[in-house]
Amino acid sequence: MGSRTEAGKPGDINTDLSSNPVCYTFGYLGKSQNNGDEGKNYSGVVNIFDAHVLLFPVHSMVGPVWVSTVERLEDAGFTVSTPPSSWNTDQAVLTWNRTDPINLGWLMLGIAGEVTVTPPQNWQNEPRWKAIKKIVLVQDALFSQIVNSNLEVRTSVAIDPETGAAEDGALFTYEAIPRATFLTAEVVLDDYRDGEKDRPFPKDKTAKNEPLPGDPWKCPLCVVKTGLGMIEWLGVGGMGTRGFGRMAVVGKPWEESFGKEQSNEHIH
Repeated sequence: MGSRTEAGKPGDINTDLSSNPVCYTFGYLGKSQNNGDEGKNYSGVVNIFDAHVLLFPVHSMVGPVWVSTVERLEDAGFTVSTPPSSWNTDQAVLTWNRTDPINLGWLMLGIAGEVTVTPPQNWQNEPRWKAIKKIVLVQDALFSQIVNSNLEVRTSVAIDPETGAAEDGALFTYEAIPRATFLTAEVVLDDYRDGEKDRPFPKDKTAKNEPLPGDPWKCPLCVVKTGLGMIEWLGVGGMGTRGFGRMAVVGKPWEESFGKEQSNEHIH
């Protein structure tokens, strides 16, 4: 036990799933016992919330640019220096000097000023962040329209599982966020177990004496970080055969503790 392969599996009879760091972190459903008793269930200690678009790539007359808003960047720990006190919805603020209007896809916007966007400290040397050369800030009311208008529209066809050929009349399209989109999400740890002996941490090897992926697991958040790191190769969600679901972690998570218990941490 303790391997990533145990995630989501029901436990064996007489197995203490609470000693498995993966099951402890994400919860488990124990099997019924031979005597008819119901297995012990546990809900886990982390809540992973929906990811939100932070920086959205859009093609323009000056090449690719990343669109965001002041509020989204500041909520994610970025610093936006000297933004205009107000500007019209049909205007944008840029991170480089330009006076002529700029297009975001089919939408043309005027220029309301220039700002400097500084990332969090742990992003300073991140290659993926350094690849972003131009950022365009728009009003929050316009941001969702820009995202919806610049999603990738892909066409596919359903496959008949019996024949292995395309199913007649099953042509469909779907929308997807483009590559190089930056997302941000919150993970909240609520671990109120009494005493360190009730927690299966720290761990540096599995029960089969195999090395754990990533760094040693000191707490449930280490398990979450390892899982997020593996999404870059394994993917998450559906339509994996079409190349969806792969994400890479940029920089180190921003952690914040609330209350007296240091185990309750807030991650961006």
